[in-house]
Amino acid sequence: MTKVEIYTDGACRGNPGKGGYGVVMRSGTWTKELSEGYRKTTNNRMELMAAIAGLASLTRPCQVMLYSDSKYLVDANNKKWIEGWKKKGWKRGKGEKLANVDLWQELDRLRQKHEVSWHWVKGHDGHAENERCDELATAAADGGSLRDDTGFEAA
Repeated sequence: MTKVEIYTDGACRGNPGKGGYGVVMRSGTWTKELSEGYRKTTNNRMELMAAIAGLASLTRPCQVMLYSDSKYLVDANNKKWIEGWKKKGWKRGKGEKLANVDLWQELDRLRQKHEVSWHWVKGHDGHAENERCDELATAAADGGSLRDDTGFEAA
């Protein structure tokens, strides 16, 4: 199984507001960067979309080490919150609505294809790949080709 490192970050100008995500992927000497911007979204959605974009770009099952400065994303995986939400019909405790359910479901689908380990890194702390992801995410949020986040608009 190919080993891949995926670094992710999301950014938002206001919350909600214009947003973007950035991804840096590495395997051996190969590197790939991804980013995209949205007209109106949230920071948490951008953090999730970054992980989704990275995993979705893999063309075969891989052993993935995914790094994010989002405790929301990393804890949901490492603390098995996703499994609990799934058992409750994608609801939180006591039947409460789960925010970003569309993205959690897509992330769950994609992570099943790979062996993923989730790692938290402190944001804006000099971590080179995290800093690059932040640059990509903020440039995407500030860019001129912003997409609609239909999942956010529908919620």
